[in-house]
Amino acid sequence: MDRIEIKKNIQKTEDQNLSFRVFDLTAKNLEDYAAPHKKDHFCIVLVESGEILLQIEERLLKLGSGKICIIFPEQISFITNFSSDISGKIILFEEILFCSDILKNELLSYNVDLAGHLNCVFLSPSEFEHSKKIAEDIENIYLDPSLVRKEQARFYIKIFLLGLIELVHGQHPVLQHESDKTLYIRFKKMLNEGYKTERTVQYYASKLAITTKKLNNITKKHCDETAINAIHNRILQEIKRLLLFSDLSHKQIALELGFSSPSALNKFVKNKLQETPTELQQELAQIYTR
Repeated sequence: MDRIEIKKNIQKTEDQNLSFRVFDLTAKNLEDYAAPHKKDHFCIVLVESGEILLQIEERLLKLGSGKICIIFPEQISFITNFSSDISGKIILFEEILFCSDILKNELLSYNVDLAGHLNCVFLSPSEFEHSKKIAEDIENIYLDPSLVRKEQARFYIKIFLLGLIELVHGQHPVLQHESDKTLYIRFKKMLNEGYKTERTVQYYASKLAITTKKLNNITKKHCDETAINAIHNRILQEIKRLLLFSDLSHKQIALELGFSSPSALNKFVKNKLQETPTELQQELAQIYTR
């Protein structure tokens, strides 16, 4: 699977010293995104007219007029189809330009399934026009950059993203109670960091200094699943990625994800999905090669 790097996307001399790009949303500029790939940068797709069918991980998204999609670094994606009247903007930028660490610190409460929410955002006409204007300002700087104007672009991109983050946060409130919200966010953060080695509800509950019952109640409130299912689903997500988009054998995947043997991996997948890893691999391949 290809990994698209922004530094290799050179359209003009100045691009060698720029950490962002802006292009029109056209059939030609979508050619590089027709096959499954990962990016080492953020990609914003702003649709003014027409429609795009976009596969991101296991979700097939239909983007029409007034919609904005943000594809995060390392998300697997590709364009499956688009209409002849497609128009809009594509903005690419390096992760460091947005300083995404603010989502792990100051804006931690907003960072719950943020990528999933921002993969497809529908705006009101006034909100879309505001975002479109910011995108045009970023494009104007891209076409005629200078040291000062590049710094302006950094702020415009932050304003653009923070506006969308605030919007989707309002559309997808995390939890009613602030204390529960904080605990859920901490659980998800710990799970993303430790799912390969720590797979018990007791472990995460003890780290959060709460009971397993309390942790289950919190996960059910937010995502309608038990804590153990949240743990298992995180493992399954990584199994799917490795089965389809890596050259690792089943034995290597088992070792990578902390299973004692390939048979343990097979048993886990069979128990959760009623199919073997090989069958799952074939099923996923159909999604990404149709």
